Amino acid sequence: MHSRAIKGLPQLFWANGSPWREANLWFMDRASTRDVDLKTVQAKATCLHAYANWLEASGSMWWDFPARKENRCLVRYRGALVEARDNSELAPSTVSQRMRVVIGFYRWLRVTGLLSPDWPMWLERTVGIHLTNSFGLERTLAVTTTDLSIPNRPRAGERLEDGLLPVSAADRNQILELAREQASEELFLLLTSGFFTGMRLQTLTDLKIQTLINAVPDPADPNLYRLAVGPGASPSVETKFGVTGQVWITKDLLDEILRYSYSARRLKREIKASSDYKNLVFLTRFGNPYAQRGSGKSVAINVEMHYFRKIALANGLQSMRDFRFHQTRCTFATELARIAIGAGGGIHAVAIVKEALLHKHESTALKYIKFVEKTPIKQELANTFTRAFLGIISGQE
Repeated sequence: MHSRAIKGLPQLFWANGSPWREANLWFMDRASTRDVDLKTVQAKATCLHAYANWLEASGSMWWDFPARKENRCLVRYRGALVEARDNSELAPSTVSQRMRVVIGFYRWLRVTGLLSPDWPMWLERTVGIHLTNSFGLERTLAVTTTDLSIPNRPRAGERLEDGLLPVSAADRNQILELAREQASEELFLLLTSGFFTGMRLQTLTDLKIQTLINAVPDPADPNLYRLAVGPGASPSVETKFGVTGQVWITKDLLDEILRYSYSARRLKREIKASSDYKNLVFLTRFGNPYAQRGSGKSVAINVEMHYFRKIALANGLQSMRDFRFHQTRCTFATELARIAIGAGGGIHAVAIVKEALLHKHESTALKYIKFVEKTPIKQELANTFTRAFLGIISGQE
């Protein structure tokens, strides 16, 4: 009896070229389960890949559980993750997820008998979580946790999607002006599209030329167009959570991307592309997509962003120091929320932001509304305290 083929199943290999057989078996076991999506398995593989990199960098063995607790591989890895979080090298959510996935992998190893250390890998405890449904009925959910788990404690301060903050409109304009002069045309257009449509990178890198051609004017304003994206669009364009909807784009930006789509620069790239990718708007100079469908990440963009960030810092643009592409989306959403609140109030603004950014839940859109509503208060607070401080320094009341 032959099992079904699993296309896109991740595999891990050590630096010497040998496979991590136990991890690869876990991926196959997870992917063979009907109720587990392959994207979930790929996300777990990314976390385990980070763990494998740490093991090799630290000279640790994944099966090493000596008598001294502080010398056990999982305890040491937990310490490394917490340190990376405290140094702002990794987001709190990333740290929590990586530890959770690694613990899940070791649970599977223990259940299958592939690992039976002499000393315990962790201490387990059961906690009760109280839940209340919409009818007011309460129930307690028992959850098993370990002493290795890392709580997701966000950094201090207001945070939006993925724990990021928007940049100011002035910084946005400086970033785009420098990108036009110093970055590739593709990165410039991707950044511009992110800042002025709010599309995620996974959606932008999967845009088709036909998607642009099929854009329809918004009934409210002929200078605003709608692009159909998601698995239900024709052609389909990747979105987070597989949400199908329409994103807004101005006529000027739409025309600019269409102009690029038929430029000699892009057509040279299209010639090198395989038939599956020729219809993509954005292609690398080798004719490859900027991101593989389903990954949500782009190595090519990361490389370009790395070099562009160095150029920006050399030109004194400090807002680029820790800049991430996803901040283009945060910036668009914040500007949209500010306009929507001014035009129709906070209640209508939530619906506008949710629709424009294809948010799955209103709670995500509400974060932007609250962020915008708090900003004038903080600005007034800063101005008042500054005036008071300067008055004290100068001896005036």
